[in-house]
Amino acid sequence: MGKSTLKTNKGKTLAQQADRHVLYQLSVQCPEAEIDFVDEQFEKIRGRKASVLREDFCGTAYTACEWIKRRKTNKAFGIDLDGEVLEWGRKNNVKSLNKEQQSRISLMKANVLDAETPEVEAVLAMNFSYWILLTRDNVQNYFNRVHEVLADDGLFFLDCYGGYEAPKEIKEKRKLNGFTYIWHQADFDPISSEMKCNIHFKFPDKSQIKKAFSYHWRLWTLPEVREMLEAAGFKKISIHWEQADEETGEGNGEFKVVERGSADPGWVSYIVAEK
Repeated sequence: MGKSTLKTNKGKTLAQQADRHVLYQLSVQCPEAEIDFVDEQFEKIRGRKASVLREDFCGTAYTACEWIKRRKTNKAFGIDLDGEVLEWGRKNNVKSLNKEQQSRISLMKANVLDAETPEVEAVLAMNFSYWILLTRDNVQNYFNRVHEVLADDGLFFLDCYGGYEAPKEIKEKRKLNGFTYIWHQADFDPISSEMKCNIHFKFPDKSQIKKAFSYHWRLWTLPEVREMLEAAGFKKISIHWEQADEETGEGNGEFKVVERGSADPGWVSYIVAEK
């Protein structure tokens, strides 16, 4: 979001001028850190760099494009059911790549449960995206499909969050450059473990984008995720727990493999599953 978006334009509010996908990328995603993690872990576990990656639930394919920029040998596939979001990604993120880089990325509108792609070395399901699968059968089928598409030494990267505030109906605000990001856990049903969450954006001129993004998720727990990964045939599953800043107690973006977590109000972890 450039400087011009901080000024009204022909009477339009800042919210009316803003692009929700740009705001999401600025406030939620950090593809550089994500790909750093993938590169580091793949080389640590397999002793080499991966080349072919699939980003499931890819949205605007922001992370897949970062993968393409890392090395000339890298190829990426992105899969998502939302055609509008995919088209935005093509026009903005993929188009920002040069012609040679664009030739190494392929985006497709498809369901991850039956999407067909060539064999890949790494599959990503980040930002808790697989939580859109509300039943154990669907998640199990998805994990089975990931296991099938991975090369013999492939790795599956996904994330999870939890803590005693995870099912709580709360709003969390974070001020960023030119806008405020609001994470809203709006509804939780303890019987089904299904939840409704929203992302809102607020601007200095008091204008807002309410429900810029809305999610109907199931709050999956780490034991459930591990059990389903094991049932899919993954041989080793490691939990990478986010470390806390000593002064604030907040997550610092650094992750460490652990066998036991801590009873935090809110935690985030990466999961690495080895085929």
